[in-house]
Amino acid sequence: MRLSDFHFELPDELIARHPLAERRGSRLLCLDGPTGQLAHRQFVDLLEYLRPGDLMVFNNTRVIPARLFGRKQTGGVLEVLVERVLDEYRVLAHIRASKSPKAGSRILIDGGAEAEMVARHDALFELRFAEPVLPLLQRVGHMPLPPYIDRPDDEADRERYQTVYAKREGAVAAPTAGLHFDRALLDAIAKLGVDTAEVTLHVGAGTFQPVRVEKIEEHVMHQEWLEVTPEVVAAVEACKARGGRVIAVGTTSVRSLESAARDGVLKPFSGDTDIFLYPGKPFHVVDALITNFHLPESTLLMLVSAFAGYPETMAAYHTAVAEKYRFFSYGDAMFITRNPAPTGPEVSS
Repeated sequence: MRLSDFHFELPDELIARHPLAERRGSRLLCLDGPTGQLAHRQFVDLLEYLRPGDLMVFNNTRVIPARLFGRKQTGGVLEVLVERVLDEYRVLAHIRASKSPKAGSRILIDGGAEAEMVARHDALFELRFAEPVLPLLQRVGHMPLPPYIDRPDDEADRERYQTVYAKREGAVAAPTAGLHFDRALLDAIAKLGVDTAEVTLHVGAGTFQPVRVEKIEEHVMHQEWLEVTPEVVAAVEACKARGGRVIAVGTTSVRSLESAARDGVLKPFSGDTDIFLYPGKPFHVVDALITNFHLPESTLLMLVSAFAGYPETMAAYHTAVAEKYRFFSYGDAMFITRNPAPTGPEVSS
């Protein structure tokens, strides 16, 4: 498969740079995978697509204010984006600077903090801070808005670039499908008789890294930490036994469940995943998916194409552009039922 197979033209004005006034205010494009039929709805209409006995799986990761600004000991300005918290004082981070800091050098953080560059690990830098990391980030860090939201973060982003059910700190990007849910909508879902479960996948900055190979099978995925607990496994088994559907809220929930079921059987799992789902790859757990609209040529668009079928997905995206849906993290959403016989670009071309 070629990277260019997953290209589409996206007008700049369709990129959502700010959230809507209400979380539930987004539109919802519903794609029936088995038939390819589309329906244009509002996000609150999701309730009409849920059934008693279904299980919705949410990612409860919490975004940390992972972007820091400062300067090197020698005076050069730099920007730090924490990728992963290693322990109370150490992180792995991306650093943008005219010249990379050397091991043993000090970094002075705006707002009154200090770190030492301990070592370089390929593209990432290991930093040790002089005080506990997570409180420091809450004090002086900025929310790590995605690169396509080309504006400084503001105070509102601390709330809105975060799901209402976020619990476990560690993500540097939001699981954006969850941004549409408010407490009232979650209560309405529970009243329908729909069960819920929570996984954790700490979304890394690598989720925004472009695919740089033309043959997508050669792409190497970034690693992210996740946990699927025994309780989640039991909830999925119970759902399947009663004939319900497992509905993943976001591609991170998909990647969590399918990583824990790589051999075809869902089992508890805690650790790193580099799972790459593209057309031809199987899905063992997830029956339906709630997700935002993704970047052209991205691994997330490839995941959706694997789930719904390539021609169905690309047709839906072309329709979304024509109908002026809002794209990316603060944009609109899709509800997709899995295509039991998805085809890839080779078949559809």
